[in-house]
Amino acid sequence: MNVLAEKRMELSQAIVSLSGSIRMEKGCRRCDFCRSIDNDNLLFLLEEWDTQANLVTHLKSEHFMVFRGAMNLLEKPFEMKFHTVFQPEGMEEFYEKPGTKNEGKASFTK
Repeated sequence: MNVLAEKRMELSQAIVSLSGSIRMEKGCRRCDFCRSIDNDNLLFLLEEWDTQANLVTHLKSEHFMVFRGAMNLLEKPFEMKFHTVFQPEGMEEFYEKPGTKNEGKASFTK
């Protein structure tokens, strides 16, 4: 989201106040609000949902409607991107053994 410089604080406060409520919605795994290190006026809202059904419910929620209303503070229209993440079988050989320093998990975006 490219926010107008003079509206950055106002939009940031609105999103921060909404993010706690969004995190409490059924199926929300994460809701992170970030700013670009290269451009103070470039903001990101990253959400992760457990199912498509819970995401669709969120997109129809009052929280999301309030969020969309706050978009009038942007310099240009916001962009939403959706990614489907899956855990492929047979990838265990690429992980370190459980309990080691480099234990990890791999995800792929469709």
